[in-house]
Amino acid sequence: MQVSHMWDDVGERTILGPELVQQAEKKVCLIRERLKTTHSRQKNYADTRRRALEFQPGDHVFLKVSPTKGVMRFGIRGKLSPRFVGPYDVLEKLGTVAYRLALPPTLAGVHNVFHVSMLRKYVPDPSHVIPQAPLRLREDLTYDERPEKIVDRKDKGLRRRTILYVKVKWSNHSEREATWELKEEMREKYPHLFAATQLSY
Repeated sequence: MQVSHMWDDVGERTILGPELVQQAEKKVCLIRERLKTTHSRQKNYADTRRRALEFQPGDHVFLKVSPTKGVMRFGIRGKLSPRFVGPYDVLEKLGTVAYRLALPPTLAGVHNVFHVSMLRKYVPDPSHVIPQAPLRLREDLTYDERPEKIVDRKDKGLRRRTILYVKVKWSNHSEREATWELKEEMREKYPHLFAATQLSY
């Protein structure tokens, strides 16, 4: 089989014809092998994690919910770190990664089947006192967080203006989890945070 070559302007050989096709096929095979290896590694990790999170009927589990700040940014609600509520009883296992839970009447609007990634195991202990927070969960397991107080402030100087920020502590989160928010947005939505006791902010 004849293979043709040509030389470019700087004297480097440019491959044409069958040799070019052969090199392309080798590269495709190499990419496929690497993708296969990566997929296998990810599957092994996921399978191991699922086995570690396997539950049985009668087990007690916490359910992951997502607190949502009542502040819109670019049309999207900002989210805080997840919280776990419960514990709830596991009623049955559905397939390999889903479980049906016994939810209280306060969560009647929430579908009671959850992926294993939404659950955390709880080992019952008579000495534990776990308050049931009166959360009003949406169907997507999110709920509104309320700002409690402003704990700090900062100014960010840009080329033509200065942007003012305030650090806000939220109702179901510690002060360590406080988030920086635009002062203008917070003052408009939550004017009570800027009462006489917090005029310095």
